[in-house]
Amino acid sequence: MPIETVTQEHRPAGVIAAASWRVRTVNVQQGYRLSITCNDGTSGIVDMSALVNSANAGIFAALKDAQLFQQVRIELGALTWPNGADLDPLWVHEEIKENKTWSVPI
Repeated sequence: MPIETVTQEHRPAGVIAAASWRVRTVNVQQGYRLSITCNDGTSGIVDMSALVNSANAGIFAALKDAQLFQQVRIELGALTWPNGADLDPLWVHEEIKENKTWSVPI
């Protein structure tokens, strides 16, 4: 079952995520993929499968645990996980806007 996170539920009080490149919603998909929508309506798929399965995944290696991967949250417009892993929202926005599907590089 897909899990959806919405920015408003996961931001510190008084902080407004207004930049167009901020992630607004995220849905966890199968195969280490995330369906995202940004503040400006840009939407697409972030495919993290190559990264989490890489021998050089670093902090992202822990996300191979499906339960941890599904704990993705949005903090100040960025995709984050409880282990400290995160993705730069500007980079995510640029890649999704241009390609609609982004395979996060290793």
